Amino acid sequence: MTLTLSVGPLISLIAGILILVMPRLLSTIVAIYLIVMGVLGLLGMHSLRF
Repeated sequence: MTLTLSVGPLISLIAGILILVMPRLLSTIVAIYLIVMGVLGLLGMHSLRF
């Protein structure tokens, strides 16, 4: 059995948990998420798997 994790859904999950735990950080977490997804998209690493 093989387990593969994509970067996008993993970052989304972590961001969602952080927003639930610390709602005041919503704008910061969203900004960091968008920056990371943008950089990964520009570098062509949007399908990077671990």
